[in-house]
Amino acid sequence: MPNNHQVINILIVGVGGQGVMTASEVLCETAILQGFDAKKTEMAGMSQRGGVVSSHVRFGPKVFSPEIARGEADILVAFESAEGMRWCHYLRPNGVAMINRLHLEPPVVSLGLYPYPHHPVEEIRKQDVRVYDFDGTAIALELGDKRLVNTVMMGAISENLPFAPEILKDRIVERFRAKKPALAELNALAFDRGRAAAC
Repeated sequence: MPNNHQVINILIVGVGGQGVMTASEVLCETAILQGFDAKKTEMAGMSQRGGVVSSHVRFGPKVFSPEIARGEADILVAFESAEGMRWCHYLRPNGVAMINRLHLEPPVVSLGLYPYPHHPVEEIRKQDVRVYDFDGTAIALELGDKRLVNTVMMGAISENLPFAPEILKDRIVERFRAKKPALAELNALAFDRGRAAAC
């Protein structure tokens, strides 16, 4: 777990509709509530049509810019495996790559502009980083809703943050209790399943 005196850089990537931006919002909210300065930036390309989405999240004692420089991300959270491969060069040496094994072809692939990589997780493993890969989408579907994948992924990275996993979990659950109470406990379970998958 990183210490409280350094800036933590988390890059979250995926495709539209997976909850990338919601995940970055929750991380920032949680960090701020824990007394950190936090900033984020988001990039969405045709996100409503399944295009790629990325979000930079940075928090620490003082953060001057929301953007993560290449080679300085502590954690890469990839909701889709090829997006993980595409962004893994942003990780610092021995950084953490948390990869959902899901394969989703973005429009640039379906249009024939680029090929989809054959083995994206294996390509990520060639880097000097720690890779954790699992089927987060299958976990979400087992719980009854594929949209739970963002909570699954938040659970998966929770042991690598400078605050206890329960703090992030409680923030996620409280957000649902305020807006959709019926989903609060389901998201708590999704968080726990993601945390267990990354062990």
